Amino acid sequence: MESKGRSLYSQAGASVDMTRSLEEDSLVDGPLISADALHSAIRREFQTLPTHCHAALLSVLHVVYVVLSVCVAVLCVLKFGQVEECASVLGTMSGDSAIVYGKVCLWVLVLVFTRCAHHHHVQARRRGYLRFYRQTQGLNHLPLAALSTGNVLLLVVLAAKLSPPEQTYILLSILVLELLVGMPCLFYYTVKVMRFNSERAAPDVSQEDHLHNYSITSLPTETGFREGSSLEEVVEKQADLIEYLKQHNTLLSKRLLNLTAQH
Repeated sequence: MESKGRSLYSQAGASVDMTRSLEEDSLVDGPLISADALHSAIRREFQTLPTHCHAALLSVLHVVYVVLSVCVAVLCVLKFGQVEECASVLGTMSGDSAIVYGKVCLWVLVLVFTRCAHHHHVQARRRGYLRFYRQTQGLNHLPLAALSTGNVLLLVVLAAKLSPPEQTYILLSILVLELLVGMPCLFYYTVKVMRFNSERAAPDVSQEDHLHNYSITSLPTETGFREGSSLEEVVEKQADLIEYLKQHNTLLSKRLLNLTAQH
C-alpha cells in the first residue's frame, strides 16, 4: 500500500514537473529581449534638469543688484555724486527706498527659483535619483535662507533709526554678506546640476544592480539599515525606493510590450 502511494506521488510529481516544463518552454519560445535593449530603452528616458540655467541667471542678477545698490548708496545717499542726476533717475524716491525695493524683488526671484528647483528635484527623486536629491536637498534653499536672514537684519536696522550714513553702511554690509553666502551656494549648485545632466546616469537602483552583478565584493545598498543610520532616514529611503519601483515597473511593462511587438 505504501509503495503504491509512493508511485502515485512520483507520477503526480512528474506530471507537475512536465506541466511546469511545458509552461517554461512556451515562455522561452517567445521572442527574447536582451537586457541591453531594455537598459538602453530606459536610459533614453533620462530628463535633464534646467535649474542650472536659472541658478546662473539668478547669480548674475544678484551681482548686478549689489553693484547698482552700491552705486546708488554712494552717489545718491552719501551724496558723493551729483544730486540732480539721482533725482532725475529716482524721482521722488530716496536712495535707501530704491535699495530696499530692489532687495524685495530679488527675494521674490530667489523664492521662485527655490520652488522651481524643489519641483524639479522631486521629479528627479521620483525617477529614481535618490542620491542626487539628498545631495542637493538643502543646497538650493541656502540662498533663500541667506536673503531671508538679511531681511530680518534690515528690519532691525530700520527699527533702530540710526543716522543716514550709519544706516547706509550697515545696509551695504548686509547686501555684501548675502552675496558672499549666496554666490558660492548657487555656483556649487550649478556645477552639481551640470555634472548630473552630463553624466546621464541610470537610476540608483539600476546602478546598485549593476554593481551587485559585476562586482565580487559588493557594498551594502543605501536602502538597508546599518549602524550609524537613523530609522527615520531608512524609512524615508525605502518609501522613495518603493515609489520609484512602481513607476519603474510601469515603464518597464510599456517597454516590454513595445519591444515584443517589434520582434
